[in-house]
Amino acid sequence: MLSRPVAFAQIWKSWFSSHSLLGKKNIILMGPPGAGKTTTGRIVGKKLDCPVIDIDDDVLETTWNMSVSEKLQGLGYEEFLEEEGKALLKFSASGSVISLSGSNPMHAAGMQHIKKSGIVIYLDVPTTVIMSRLKSKAVDRIVGLSPGVSLKDILQFRKQFYKRWFDIRVLCGGDVEPEVVAEKVIDAVKRYQDSELETFISTRSSRSGRSTEEDSHKLYFSDVITQGLALDGGLFVPERGLPKFTAEEWQGLIEATYIERAQVILERCIHPADIPASKLAEIVETAYGENFSCSKVAPVRHLAGNQFLLELFHGPTASFKDFALQLVPHLFAYCIPRSCNYLILVATSGDTGSAVLDGFSRLHDTDKQRIAVVNFFPEDGVSPIQKSQMIGCQKENAWSVGVKSDFDFCQTAIKKIFTNSDFTGFLTVEYGTALAAANSINWARLLPQIVYHASAYLDLVHQGIISFGSPVDICIPTGNFGNMLAAFYVKMMGIPIRKCICASNENNVLTDFIRTGVYDLRGRNLISSFSPAIDILKSSNLERYLHLIANEDGQLVTQLFNQLENQGHFQLQKDLLGKLQQDLVAGWCSDEDCLAAIHSVYSTTGYILDTHTAVAKVVADRLQDRTCPIIISSTAHYSKFAPAIMRALRIAEINQNPLSQLHLLSSYSALPPIHWGLLEALKKTGNGDHHVCAADMNVLMSHIETLAQNHFM
Repeated sequence: MLSRPVAFAQIWKSWFSSHSLLGKKNIILMGPPGAGKTTTGRIVGKKLDCPVIDIDDDVLETTWNMSVSEKLQGLGYEEFLEEEGKALLKFSASGSVISLSGSNPMHAAGMQHIKKSGIVIYLDVPTTVIMSRLKSKAVDRIVGLSPGVSLKDILQFRKQFYKRWFDIRVLCGGDVEPEVVAEKVIDAVKRYQDSELETFISTRSSRSGRSTEEDSHKLYFSDVITQGLALDGGLFVPERGLPKFTAEEWQGLIEATYIERAQVILERCIHPADIPASKLAEIVETAYGENFSCSKVAPVRHLAGNQFLLELFHGPTASFKDFALQLVPHLFAYCIPRSCNYLILVATSGDTGSAVLDGFSRLHDTDKQRIAVVNFFPEDGVSPIQKSQMIGCQKENAWSVGVKSDFDFCQTAIKKIFTNSDFTGFLTVEYGTALAAANSINWARLLPQIVYHASAYLDLVHQGIISFGSPVDICIPTGNFGNMLAAFYVKMMGIPIRKCICASNENNVLTDFIRTGVYDLRGRNLISSFSPAIDILKSSNLERYLHLIANEDGQLVTQLFNQLENQGHFQLQKDLLGKLQQDLVAGWCSDEDCLAAIHSVYSTTGYILDTHTAVAKVVADRLQDRTCPIIISSTAHYSKFAPAIMRALRIAEINQNPLSQLHLLSSYSALPPIHWGLLEALKKTGNGDHHVCAADMNVLMSHIETLAQNHFM
């Protein structure tokens, strides 16, 4: 049986003739006045050899027997919209390119009627460009313009209507020729028709070795978000890579809000057959609209010199994980079949746990009945506040389980559970429950991280720190390599990142690997540090990066990671190491240097870094060449690591109660202030408890079975 998104794609394909791009359906161009709809429509019609209809010239003025401006002047704003809508309701066409008026989308019934006839393309032109064009054409009358209402206000107001109706967005910069826009429109329609262009493969699959059966069983975004891990143990990646943005397209997002940037980027990464643009807009607004304490969502703050902080801790659980885990649960709920229950398994080294619990607990009640999450974390391997937060974030469909081991055991155990067909089959038969992953091994987790790295660069351009095209370096405290991988993906998509600097703590296996090409776990034991979220020796997302630079050689990736699993080490070939070192540099930082950096930055700026950001700051100081700005990812709020922060600030008396620690830190009136979400979560901790289990696969599976039985039966 076809899943809902795949069925949607095939319905659309049936609407288009196999001999024509259009068939009996229309291409409907929508956008603000001055977007170039009429000119673009004529070019598209000529290229496709089909009729072209301009609603203003060919429908409204013919129907009214007068110009649109005369009609507007005679009727006024509201009456004009109603008359325009009535004319649209009477209009019908097929196999044509239709250019709507700028105000057509403001009449709901008229747009519902026209939308049924084809695919609506939104020509998205920056507001500043539109205002410049209208001024040059001396346009002084558009619908809604009146004393006290500016043209900019009208254009901003109309965006909500454009966003409601479009199927595909085409970004149009200020200097893009109409011929180029027309080609983009045609490419957009082709993409919309053919979701099979955007399939996924495993990092361990071999193109030459794949069977006909494997080729026929294509996987789409809606499949990989639910499946999580590939059946062969690899990680999913897009078969044709990520979309590329032109410089003009990126520049068109400089003035955009964070939510607007997120939707544009995600639309290009998620096919509308999986999640339609209107639904995606709703999800993005839900994720980032009210759940973040800063209106800029991911602000960039100047620290000192050429160093800038990307603050990623303004979400409800105070870490960068919120960017993915406020979004992914809603994507997941939309994509999964309604007939099945899902239990999400998560392994965390600290921040993921509370973020995933909070994110999935915010689903609609009907979704919470069929989607639950269990979070495994090292019982003695996270900070006291992180642990209290994970307990406090538990809800009716979200639970935490402490494991008497380290993060690597938790992560490896979950991978093995996913590939245990006997156990997963048992859960399906007995409880109607499938397993899924929400760790960064899930492809959907990476997409929101791509957004904030791109947004940080655009913010520097918007602030006048750099001009578009100037390079920046990025330094990230790195454990599982997902955040670093997302930065590299952004570079491939067209953001001019020069170097990605990988910052480790004393668990510096990644630093050694990037410097030598040897990934060696032999004789290494995990060291507990003041930056527990990067206390990781096996970096899962490194596999995706190696697959990319190895030209998608799944056999080589399989060989490397099998050797790591069985022998505890592997070594890259010389040519691959050369490629890696063109992209990445790495360094590490001791706990002592981490605390010293926190003290130094606070003493000179009044700003408190968290322990992970401090690791990145130390490494950035050592490795940057100061020829371009460097963006340091501030991945968590310092109040999550209060004991270490107090030690760094040389506070002698440290109360062991996490809530008391936060109140003490708040008395320092430092920047940024104490995180509101943490305080709320810690207040709830006293009313909750959590399960603790031994580091044993059978014990973990028993917990999973019990939770599935209790929640879904």
